[in-house]
Amino acid sequence: QVQLVESGGGLVQPGGSLRLSCAASGIIFSISSMGWYRQVPGKQRELAAIITSGGTTNYADSVKGRFTISGDNGKNTVYLQMNSLKPEDTAVYYCNAEVTTGWGLGPQDYWGQGTQVTVSS
Repeated sequence: QVQLVESGGGLVQPGGSLRLSCAASGIIFSISSMGWYRQVPGKQRELAAIITSGGTTNYADSVKGRFTISGDNGKNTVYLQMNSLKPEDTAVYYCNAEVTTGWGLGPQDYWGQGTQVTVSS
């Protein structure tokens, strides 16, 4: 199977920065996309940023201009650089990957365990 391991969450003051990392491992034939979603208690999980294997990126309006997603295809790793953080960015951030595990198989969604990001003074 496929495992996603996240790191880089924590507590930061408003205006500060954090960098999240997510590494995929296991039986991987190809990865179509990797992304970061976030969720606060009582709300649905929402997309923060996503990057395709071809390098196309997409961001939620709320993070445009502040967050940057990047990937290292050779390492099956995705990063999320978060700058100018606001209290409303506080959430559990989940890594997601669309992974194909064999020839002729369709991609499946895999999720990391989540990492807490707290923006507070």
